[in-house]
Amino acid sequence: MSSKVTALQIDSNESLSEKTLAYFDLCEEKLGLVPNVLKAYSFDETKLRAFTDMYNDLMLADCGLTKLEREMIAVAVSAVNRCFYCLTAHGSAVRELSGDPALGELMVMNYRVADLSERQRAMLDFAVKLTERPAEILESDRQALRDAGFSDRDIWDIASVAAFFNMSNRVAAASDMRPNDEYHSRAR
Repeated sequence: MSSKVTALQIDSNESLSEKTLAYFDLCEEKLGLVPNVLKAYSFDETKLRAFTDMYNDLMLADCGLTKLEREMIAVAVSAVNRCFYCLTAHGSAVRELSGDPALGELMVMNYRVADLSERQRAMLDFAVKLTERPAEILESDRQALRDAGFSDRDIWDIASVAAFFNMSNRVAAASDMRPNDEYHSRAR
């Protein structure tokens, strides 16, 4: 098992606050681990809070997208960007939330061959286009989402989740962030 979190050696000038330690304890209790991405950000608690606040809002708050759909966006975007960390962590989440190990693997490899609903396919097609060719997003792309049953608020959320994971993928790539070993064997 690897203990490497990132290739960067960034010193922290402070120890973790009680609030952060309590958050890490909650992660350990609910997930059975503290995700390495949180450990990576812990050198600066302001950055860690900004990351976790945005992540928790996008991925866990009530909205028109299911948690599975949000995880599917994370995986589809991360597949385009070939982000090892996010493909491993969020592929695991797709397996867990869907109860289908094959779906998790298909999402990681090529969502286009997965047995998806028209709604899910439209959502992922949009997220991938936004990742690959953002300047080419047109009203017809938004209309395709509306036609698939998404509200304009849902479109905002699809775009926000895709954008967040594009940012996260780039930080993970730049720092050679490694996923927790536990993700590899979950929900298989």
